[in-house]
Amino acid sequence: MDIAQLALEEAALKALADTVNDRLKEVKNAMQEQLVNNGISKVTASLPDGTKVATISRSDAKPAAVVIDDDAFLAFVRSIAPDEISTRLVTEVRPAYRTSLLAQMTAAGVARIVDTDTGELHDVPGVEVKATRALTHSVRTATGGKEAIAEAWRTGQLAHLNPLQLEAGEAS
Repeated sequence: MDIAQLALEEAALKALADTVNDRLKEVKNAMQEQLVNNGISKVTASLPDGTKVATISRSDAKPAAVVIDDDAFLAFVRSIAPDEISTRLVTEVRPAYRTSLLAQMTAAGVARIVDTDTGELHDVPGVEVKATRALTHSVRTATGGKEAIAEAWRTGQLAHLNPLQLEAGEAS
């Protein structure tokens, strides 16, 4: 293959990939909106002939305890467990204790812990339990799904999707 043909092929593939990736982002956002708005956790993707090619599954954000104010959290731990504070150039809660407290709060779903020695309940300043990742969904291709999609594409069964609408001046 000569360099001119390679250059054309690379340019064409880049234009197609950019167009497909832009359309994928649009469709993925629309799918996420539909999943959330309709309370759907899973949907099957099937070809027009009914062949199952993939499963789309919603992943919900899972709340976790997160320190949002290090100074408040440090002062709190210093007041209940001063031995868990280490002082170097920076004063901080020992990482293992921080992880333990955050895990307790994540499990409880609130920024509150129980002192195991006294049974006293403590609200923990500087910590919030909040979603740590965005809502999303995944696509798991069924066995043989890629091949079935490729064949459907070649035979025109997916022409109604037309994700490759290239217009003059759009490629970058």
